[in-house]
Amino acid sequence: MRAFLQTLVFTGFLVGCADQAGIKPAEVLDEKTGMTVGALQEPMEFVETSRNAAQVAGRRTSFAYLGPIEWDRMGEITYGLWVHVAPGNDTQVNDIHGRGAVTLQLDDGPVVLSLMDPPKLGHGPYQPIASWGQTAYFALDAPMLKRMAASTKLSLDFRAGHSAIEFLPSHETHETLTQFARSRGITDD
Repeated sequence: MRAFLQTLVFTGFLVGCADQAGIKPAEVLDEKTGMTVGALQEPMEFVETSRNAAQVAGRRTSFAYLGPIEWDRMGEITYGLWVHVAPGNDTQVNDIHGRGAVTLQLDDGPVVLSLMDPPKLGHGPYQPIASWGQTAYFALDAPMLKRMAASTKLSLDFRAGHSAIEFLPSHETHETLTQFARSRGITDD
């Protein structure tokens, strides 16, 4: 019986890992606005890389989440990035709505994200993960989405006082972003 339970737990762990590695694009119609919204089924997860984060006993890890979005209102297409940061116990980040508060690190260099006002929908494409976290939408266009998908390095930096805290993806992002770009018709092929 014990061997069966261990096999069951291990199988569940593998299924959970497989689900995270293959976050798929999704599309829904917002009934309130009639707008088609393209997003991922769930946002991509990023983990704080601070050297001190792993060394402090009893410290809650900080996470950040990123999700691309396409809003299509009868052929008028707009893109954005949904970002949510959930700081752990001793981590403080500046207000992510502040100018230059969030930077995206790509293979070809940093991109400071610019805040945007998303369309008013009946239901957002992603839901905040932690009640104490901060959520914001940032401007994105098709060329930037292609750059993100093509990048083998993708990280998020959040301003914290006069320094920055880096968050790295907990799973590979290249394939997820490539699938999203293809599902939205943003490809070079």
